[in-house]
Amino acid sequence: MPKAAAEIVEIAGHDVRLTSPDKVMFPQRNYTKRDVFEYYLAVGDGIMRALRQRPTTLQRFPDGIEGEAFFQKRIPQRGVPEWIQTAQIKFPSMRTAVELCPADLAHVAWAAQMGTVVFHPWPVRGDAPDNPDELRIDLDPQPGNSFADVVATANVLHEVLDDLGWVGYPKTSGGRGVHVYIRIAPSWSFVEVRRAAIALAREAERRRPDLITTAWWKEERGERVFLDFNQMARDRTITCAYSLRANARATASAPVTWAELPDVEPDDFDLRTLPKRFAEIGDPHAKIDDIAHDLTPLLEWVERDEKSGQGDMPYPPDHPKMPGEPPRVQPSRKNAANWQKDE
Repeated sequence: MPKAAAEIVEIAGHDVRLTSPDKVMFPQRNYTKRDVFEYYLAVGDGIMRALRQRPTTLQRFPDGIEGEAFFQKRIPQRGVPEWIQTAQIKFPSMRTAVELCPADLAHVAWAAQMGTVVFHPWPVRGDAPDNPDELRIDLDPQPGNSFADVVATANVLHEVLDDLGWVGYPKTSGGRGVHVYIRIAPSWSFVEVRRAAIALAREAERRRPDLITTAWWKEERGERVFLDFNQMARDRTITCAYSLRANARATASAPVTWAELPDVEPDDFDLRTLPKRFAEIGDPHAKIDDIAHDLTPLLEWVERDEKSGQGDMPYPPDHPKMPGEPPRVQPSRKNAANWQKDE
């Protein structure tokens, strides 16, 4: 069968070339590169709200999701349209990379043409890459947890945000989890925002310790939903709203309202159903940029927790050792040689 001819599609005033449109990207559903390309156009306003001017890591699958995959953190120096915008980010090692920084929907379409299935934006804008403007809480179910447990955890977090007078925006992860996003003023460092995320998570844990945990070590979590504070560490990214996921069903990360979250099932939203929902109801996160919260109340909680003996938590293993960080040794291996003894 001859290969389908390349097409030129005008998007946001740019010509985007779509090659091999019939290449199968999701074999179990027989979804093609054209299907992925058209999906992102259909949810364009929504995904641009999630990606606009954010340095973005691309998870690419040149031969479909069952083929080899890789994360692209550096835009190639050749073969890239001159209109593509980029931004420089800095890793914990202090090395740098120039990533895609979408200015319009043509950038998303170009990435889809390159075999991108999943978009992983940083919680910063390209003009302030060291100062997050988005506090992200990742609700990570543990073995034994149901999606209902995750929803119940999200509702506790919602209560904490209400007490702060803050507005949070939930979305499905495209898997078994839920993410909650909060816009903040870009006035603080990654270290400060991560500590604020820890304080927020600890407050939710205090309210439902039977359901929620902030324990970094898996052996301490049990059947409780983990609030992953380390998603706010530098170089950690979360699949954005409206991004597809690389699974057999081609599910997508879907913004939802707090009111509808209890009735949601993770598999409700996929490459076919989410564009229909978007056309019918629009984007539940449409007002997410209307307010940027002052992080000060959470930083005050950080000070409160430190006074009660709850200091920093371990960073991810690939991060350099951070000031004030406890030893990165799991509790079952705690001994005098690798852990400061309890007072």
